[in-house]
Amino acid sequence: MAPSSFSVSAGDGRPLAAHHWTPPPGEAPVGVVVLIHGMGEHIRRYDHVAEALDVAGFDVYGYDHRGHGQSRRPDEAPGNLGPQGWAGLIGDIGLVVAEARSRHPDLPLTLVAHSMGSFAVQQFLLTRGGEVDAVALTGTAALDLLEPLFDLSSDIDLSAFNAPFAPARTDFDWLSRDEAAVDAYISDPDCGSGIDAQSAQDMFVGARQLADPTRVALIPAALPIYVAVGSMDPVNGGLTLLWPLVDRLRAAGVDDVTVRVYDDARHELFNETNRTAVLDDLVQWARQMAANLPANAIDASVAGTTDEGER
Repeated sequence: MAPSSFSVSAGDGRPLAAHHWTPPPGEAPVGVVVLIHGMGEHIRRYDHVAEALDVAGFDVYGYDHRGHGQSRRPDEAPGNLGPQGWAGLIGDIGLVVAEARSRHPDLPLTLVAHSMGSFAVQQFLLTRGGEVDAVALTGTAALDLLEPLFDLSSDIDLSAFNAPFAPARTDFDWLSRDEAAVDAYISDPDCGSGIDAQSAQDMFVGARQLADPTRVALIPAALPIYVAVGSMDPVNGGLTLLWPLVDRLRAAGVDDVTVRVYDDARHELFNETNRTAVLDDLVQWARQMAANLPANAIDASVAGTTDEGER
């Protein structure tokens, strides 16, 4: 079912294109999910994610980041976050969360954030973690450790992540083993652009806070956090950039961090060849969270995945 569309006004007055996917008629919702997409894409690429959550009883919201998809102003280059830049993008998360909360004040709210969205959410949690009830991060890592990969004097070039797959069929083989999914990304006019240089610099400056134990300790200790990555995702550097993120959260006292590593999967888990298993695991965790069940009760029997993974 197609979502209904609405607009959320950002702090600088720009409209953010937003969408609402509802559960099947007659089914009482069990919770709310807000989807936060990544860099160089848009939220309608997550229709199948929203639909899987809908069927499980969740009201789902999502929106296009400033400078992305339908939220990009006609006079802006793709990926240009505008005068408020990275700080504005983080602030937008709180506005959409507040909108979803106002519509469903009595339901638990979970953020599901991918890639750049996960980096923005990590920073959002440092000051506003109490506004959400659970968080799932996919395609994520300790962002501060990624900084040396980029020339921050120019706009982010996403094809830089493709180096481990040379010789490659396309500049975006790093996204998925599913060639059709990669081709769909490449042919989408709203995909493929990095964010502007100033916003990228600010993103990495903000990321350094996540290496500071005193800052990470501001994340609510009782907040359940679910981390899902592919073992062949260059963003996590062969998992070497994953474990510092997990260790920092646990060392800061976050009690409930669940880690799922999908063997051989690349960056876009929701568009990977094993996407069904990825979505099943996410939905199961989200339902357990909504019912106040421990996240570590997830069934770990799905072939091709490991809990925790190998360091």
